[in-house]
Amino acid sequence: MDVPKDQIATLLDCGLYDSAQMLGCFLVSSAVSNVETNLYVKAENMVLLGDAFFGEKEFKRALNMYKQALQHCKIIPKQNTANSRSSLSTSNRSSSPSSLNISAVNENEVKFKISLCHYALNDYKNALAEVEGIPSKARTLKMSLTMAKLYRISKHNRGAITCYKECLRHCPYALEAITALADLGVSSKDIISLFPQTPTRGGRPPSDHFDTGRWLQRYVEAQCCIASNDYKGGLDVFFELLQRFPNNIHLLLEIAKVEAIIGKTDEAILHFEKARFVDPFVVTYMDEYAMLLMSKSDLPKLNRLVGDLLDIDPTRPEVFVALAVLWERKDERRALVYADKSIRIDERHISGHIIKGNLFLLLNRPDAALLAFKSAQELRSDIRSYQGLVRSCLGLSKTKEALFVARAAIRAMPQSAKALKLVGDVHASSSLHRDKARKFYESALRLEPGYLGAALALAELHVVEGRNGDAVSLLEKYLKDWSDDSLHIKLAQVYSATNMLSESLSHYQAALRINPQSEAAKKGLARLEKQMKGMDPDAPEEDEDNEVEDAEGDVEEAELLHH
Repeated sequence: MDVPKDQIATLLDCGLYDSAQMLGCFLVSSAVSNVETNLYVKAENMVLLGDAFFGEKEFKRALNMYKQALQHCKIIPKQNTANSRSSLSTSNRSSSPSSLNISAVNENEVKFKISLCHYALNDYKNALAEVEGIPSKARTLKMSLTMAKLYRISKHNRGAITCYKECLRHCPYALEAITALADLGVSSKDIISLFPQTPTRGGRPPSDHFDTGRWLQRYVEAQCCIASNDYKGGLDVFFELLQRFPNNIHLLLEIAKVEAIIGKTDEAILHFEKARFVDPFVVTYMDEYAMLLMSKSDLPKLNRLVGDLLDIDPTRPEVFVALAVLWERKDERRALVYADKSIRIDERHISGHIIKGNLFLLLNRPDAALLAFKSAQELRSDIRSYQGLVRSCLGLSKTKEALFVARAAIRAMPQSAKALKLVGDVHASSSLHRDKARKFYESALRLEPGYLGAALALAELHVVEGRNGDAVSLLEKYLKDWSDDSLHIKLAQVYSATNMLSESLSHYQAALRINPQSEAAKKGLARLEKQMKGMDPDAPEEDEDNEVEDAEGDVEEAELLHH
């Protein structure tokens, strides 16, 4: 009594994997009289059952079935295999992971399915070995893309670039291949050269094709700008594309993410909110949005966001980063558990490593923070990983290493005020180099006058060197445009140091209105209350100077400041 094979194929095509799995068990165990035909048919049936297991995400069971199927194929006499292939080829199922055209037991496609199982089980080494065993001419677009991702995971960038390029030769609209090539340092010119040219008889492509190619080329240019830290150039192109494709979720999210990285917090929040208005169920980059909400101390919105994300898809890494952000100020260790969970879900999720590094710094563990920021840096260098590395190195009193990282940031981003400030931060850690720090802070403010971080750092330098009046004058310029607890805290500290206690009290209270969870404001207020009672509060501890002698670097910095 035979089990109809076409029925399990139908079930698989309909996504009814549970039924397909049960029927597949009957199919695999059914007897066929001819032994040689039995081997081949059994192999084919095992692949079908493996597809059912794969669809149910039972990857180890699927892997076992696919491997057994390949073993059966190897022992089938070659002359009969050819006959079987022609006679049994009756299905034209789609080439999704769970339903490749296996009626002829295409061994290359079965190998790819085995690779996908290893990939799903995070066994990247064996996944890569399987897909590498497929001849290049037999590889489909999906095979090439999977191979590229595996090469990238294994840090074999040259192989990844070759495979991503092959993807674009197959299909120039594989946008993830474009983004990956940009991240890997391939120029926009080289990427665009991969696109097929289809001119008409007159030598010019059709107008619609030409127009489509133009926006795609601009998209490539935008991604290459972002990858090379030319954030302004990338944003300009994204906004140009957004005019042509209004309310494009992908473009809105890309714009918001870049704005978040470069510190345009309010603009980034607006674009994230617009994206959520257009598509309330989007999860992509929502962890970046969560970080921005926390930076603005907007806890009601942050709580709603995390609740929404948990309802939408609690398996995504963005959700656990958002949870880590939510718990950051309440319980750093619990937040760290969520950050680790996000990385276990996706080791290449950059914001997971960034939040993990920030949490380790809060826990006064700069050694662990350094490792987290290095992981983020390896995936994609941006200003946040540079900032984290510098803070970690300074926390470990590795001032020379911190200076090396800060200078690397400024070379990578010569027009970034934040990179200039990083070099200033390193110099400010030594009493002998405060003059250098001041020059870098002032240069950062000339480049970006509204950069509050540089203003706060310069004000702190004024205070350390006894210029309290200059610090107050500088900070008060920002009060009109900034509602930020750190600004009020710094002003409160300066007023406290000059014995202007009522002004200090006013600014501590303003800071707590903006951010009721601010530990710095609470501690400052407690210290101020002692002062107001006539008590002598403990003087702050002074960090030991960590000297940096680097004559060659001084020349390089002078050139950077001159620019």
